Amino acid sequence: MSVEQKLVTAQDLWEMPEVPGKRFELVDGELVEMPGAGGAHLVIVVALFKLLDEFVRARDLGYAFPDGLSFVVARDPDRVRIPDGSFVSWERVPEGGPPEGYWPDAPDLAIEVVSPHDHASELQEKVQDYLGAGTQAVWVVWPKLRSVTVHRSDGSSRSFDIHNELDGGDVLPGLRIPVAAIFESVS
Repeated sequence: MSVEQKLVTAQDLWEMPEVPGKRFELVDGELVEMPGAGGAHLVIVVALFKLLDEFVRARDLGYAFPDGLSFVVARDPDRVRIPDGSFVSWERVPEGGPPEGYWPDAPDLAIEVVSPHDHASELQEKVQDYLGAGTQAVWVVWPKLRSVTVHRSDGSSRSFDIHNELDGGDVLPGLRIPVAAIFESVS
């Protein structure tokens, strides 16, 4: 006799009581615990957020978010992802402003900083989740390699090392970030 497991929805996850020190993503209706981040990881996340936020605010383009905001990237079964950073243009902000709960759609830009516990297949799945949900670009930041791979919605990808500059492409025209600046606070 098998017991049918009830799938968790994004709304169910939102209504669950918080567990101190734990956070969860939702993959096809199943909870996936996300391990905590290390110090070097967070230094990179903060550096990227500051650079992105300064550009976005100066041009009044929308919202730049640091790690922590959950996005619903699929429904029935639900998928909820938490990028390490993101950008949402004004055109994609729901009427009435930022929602009280999870963001109901994918961001324009998602940023994932690779941690030692990340598996390549899971990282690729996240990239595909974002792009499949309408994200225009996903930046995958590789701390050990000191590089960034940009995956675009047209299926192309390109890697940038510390001798290059990231550009915002169609998502954030005019944005230029020296890759070295992302890693300068991490030894």
